[in-house]
Amino acid sequence: MKLTLSQAQTIISDCLEWRKQNDLKPLCVAVLDSGGHMIALAREDNTSTLRPDIAQGKAGGAIAMGLGSRALYERAKVEPFFIQAMNALCDGALVPVAGGVLVKQDGVILGAVGITGDISGNDEACAIAAIEKSGFVADGG
Repeated sequence: MKLTLSQAQTIISDCLEWRKQNDLKPLCVAVLDSGGHMIALAREDNTSTLRPDIAQGKAGGAIAMGLGSRALYERAKVEPFFIQAMNALCDGALVPVAGGVLVKQDGVILGAVGITGDISGNDEACAIAAIEKSGFVADGG
C-alpha cells in the first residue's frame, strides 16, 4: 500500500475546496509518503514564503514520530526537552503543532498531510476532512 501522486493531488484539491467552503485563510498543503518524502505540495496565492517549510515540518514530524502533530504539541507541553531533542535530530524541521495529520489505511501509515496558513486547529480540520473524503483514516493525534 502506498499513497499515489493522484491521491495526493486529490487530497490537496479537497483541502483547498474545504478551505474555501469554511472561509479559512489561504493555505499551503504538503502531502508526504510514508518515508517522509514529498509527493505533492500546493501553496495558494498570498501565503508567506515560509509556509511550504511549515507544512512539510508538520507532516514530516507526524511521519517521523508516528503521531499526528496535535499529539506532538501535547507532548511538547509536558516534555518540552524531549520534543526539543527530537527537533534537533530532525535538523529543526519538526513542527509540533496541530495541522500534521497521518494518512492511514488498515492501520498502516501511508503518509501525512501538513497544512499551514490559518490557525492550527483549522489547518488540522481541513486535513482531516480531505483525508477522510478520499476514503482514508485521518490521525491528527
